Amino acid sequence: MAKAIGMVEFITVSAGMTGADTMIKTAEVEVVEAATVCPGKYIVIISGELSAVKASVEAAKAKAEQKVIDSFVLGNPHESLFSAIYGATQPEGVEALGVMETFSAATAIVAADVAAKTALVDLIELRLARGMCGKSYLLLTGSVSAVSAAIEKAENEAGDRGMFLDSSVIPRPDAKLWQSIL
Repeated sequence: MAKAIGMVEFITVSAGMTGADTMIKTAEVEVVEAATVCPGKYIVIISGELSAVKASVEAAKAKAEQKVIDSFVLGNPHESLFSAIYGATQPEGVEALGVMETFSAATAIVAADVAAKTALVDLIELRLARGMCGKSYLLLTGSVSAVSAAIEKAENEAGDRGMFLDSSVIPRPDAKLWQSIL
């Protein structure tokens, strides 16, 4: 079985903590992050074998059906997702900056995975609902054409989930802008 990550985004903190407990008890998974995010939502990100992650996510969703905002299971996620979640990437030689905003944290991660697998781009950051009233965004860099293709594919993914908000591609971002966002 392949490594996988999964996430459930809950409307309330209490549903989220109960969901996290359910996910951990359902199968052998590791908690990547379990935290309160704006505006009082709770996210749980787990990793493990694909079958375990699927079972855990489904169990949590079944237990709290009415309190789930969004969720996903990604088998074989792009290797840059985790460093982007923690904002640990330091890009060099930036030709273009891609920005995409979503209404949910789960959709931002799925869209980032799709974008990273679409074109030769570097995921820089995934801001997951903190300080954003529950919205999330992703930042990526690469050539203008690669960033454009990746953002377009990510938009389609988020749009299909009903969670796309906005996006842009900025060719040759000014160094002052770059310094302010890192």
